Amino acid sequence: MTSYPQIILKPGKETPVLRFHPWIFSGAIDKTVGKPAEGDVVECFTSKGDYLATGHCMPGSLAVKLFSFQRQEIDKEFWFRKVKEIWEVRKSLSFTDNPKTTAYRLIHNEGDSMPGLIVDIYGNLAVLQAHTTGMHDIRQMLADAIVAGSEGKITSVYDKSSDAIRKMTGHLVDDSFLVGNTGDCEILENGHCFQVNAVTGQKTGFFLDQRENRELLAHYSKGRNVLNMFGYTGGFSVYAAKAGAKTVHTVDSSAPAIAIAENNMKLNGFESSDYKCIVVDARKYIETMEHGQYDLIILDPPAYAKNIASQSQAVKGYRTINAMALAKIKSGGILFTFSCSQVVDRQMFTSTVTAAAVDAGRQIRIIQHLSQPADHPVNIFHQEGEYLKGLVLLVE
Repeated sequence: MTSYPQIILKPGKETPVLRFHPWIFSGAIDKTVGKPAEGDVVECFTSKGDYLATGHCMPGSLAVKLFSFQRQEIDKEFWFRKVKEIWEVRKSLSFTDNPKTTAYRLIHNEGDSMPGLIVDIYGNLAVLQAHTTGMHDIRQMLADAIVAGSEGKITSVYDKSSDAIRKMTGHLVDDSFLVGNTGDCEILENGHCFQVNAVTGQKTGFFLDQRENRELLAHYSKGRNVLNMFGYTGGFSVYAAKAGAKTVHTVDSSAPAIAIAENNMKLNGFESSDYKCIVVDARKYIETMEHGQYDLIILDPPAYAKNIASQSQAVKGYRTINAMALAKIKSGGILFTFSCSQVVDRQMFTSTVTAAAVDAGRQIRIIQHLSQPADHPVNIFHQEGEYLKGLVLLVE
């Protein structure tokens, strides 16, 4: 067996790892045996020399991300086996052979014991996004494992790691196809058709985590005037229109995203002037729209906080945008409001929306709490992975 560099923890610091938490922080480390570089595989031990886990070495305060709690050879066979097991999980959850939904998340970092890696499936295309040097270094091996595990279904794999790697590590890397060359496709989601471009789109091309929440929105949309704020490529808008909304307006500051949103409306049979797609800043639009113009509003902003240092500013942002929407929504209206900021937990988000209701002088009732779907699983020992929080509110 290969001899890997060793991370020796301080006495008493092994408890989180024994409880299968997948992170080790630098403050818990007593010493390092060997000279691991960023991205290298390392083995972690207690102060008494007992093996704990294996992971990728990282710079900074988060020193190791763990992907195995069993001592074994970390080779091609290991990664192929791990990816195949994840394919089997998605198959057991009915994601891989659903004719009405051809897009889903295959690998969800810590939720699938693959910290630092996201893989989304769009028909025959897989989009890989590494968030650590360790995962990025083995991207071709992972791509080959994805293709092998798909049993021929995946014909293209696109590595879209450059933005994440730059933000997480500071390194500059290029995006590229690892297998095949097709990055533009159409997918089905609950029978609705969407255009996805992995090369030019945000994240991996589409926000798959809102699938079930979009379906829920359809139940409330019939006969309503709907505003899809931060609408990106119009996912919520298509569902609302299909469900019989009176009007649907999609607002986003990105002209390329709005162009795709317009195309998505056309793909699903809508060209009416009642289904407008508008390029404008969200706050400016809310400021100028008429009071009571909409009786169903979706607020799905990008993450306002990327780290704990920006938490306070994020809370302020969520409070402001929710207060603005609550002040303008028609009495009896419904607000779908979300946060995808990992450092803003569910209770904090609920408290922030409560404060926004006070600011707006509106009484609200929570109809439902929303989260991410089953293909975005949360490791129970790493509950930080529950990043998507949502509320459905009835506004009086």
